[in-house]
Amino acid sequence: MVSKKKTDNSASKGPNIQNKKARFKFNILDRFEAGMALRGTEVKSLRDKKVSINESYARVDAGEIFLHDMNISPYPQANQLNHNPTRPRKLLLHKREIHRIMGKIQEKGFTLVPLRLYFKRGLAKVEVAIARGKSLYDKRETLKKRDAERQIRREYSRRR
Repeated sequence: MVSKKKTDNSASKGPNIQNKKARFKFNILDRFEAGMALRGTEVKSLRDKKVSINESYARVDAGEIFLHDMNISPYPQANQLNHNPTRPRKLLLHKREIHRIMGKIQEKGFTLVPLRLYFKRGLAKVEVAIARGKSLYDKRETLKKRDAERQIRREYSRRR
C-alpha cells in the first residue's frame, strides 16, 4: 500500500503581498486584475518577497497604464544585469478595461491604487482598484469599528 503525501500548495503559489494602507485610506469601488511587464531579476525578487507596494500608485500615460513607485529590491546575484528598483512598470490590461479606467479616473476624486500582488499560474499579477480617498472622519469610523469588533471577539473568547 502506497500512501500519498499531501503537498502544501500555498508555498508553490508564491508571495501574496497586500497593500493594507490602501484599504484604510481609500473606499474601493471597482477592482481589476492586471499582468505586469517585468524583467527577469524583478520576478526573482518578487518570488523572494522583496517588494513594497504601500506607496505605489497607477497612472495613465499615452493610453497605457503604468505602476509608479513600486519598490522591487535588486536581486543580489544579478550583479550588472540588475533592474532599477522604482522604475514605472507597465500594466497589461485589455483595451476596453483601460478605457473604462480612464473614464472613471478623469472624474474628480478617483484614483487607481494597487491592492495586492500575487502569482497566478506562474505569472505575476497585480490587483488594482479604482478608489476614492476617505476623509478623516471616515478613517476614524473605520478605527472605531475595528476596535469594537476586537473587543467583541475578546469577550466572546473569554466566555468560552
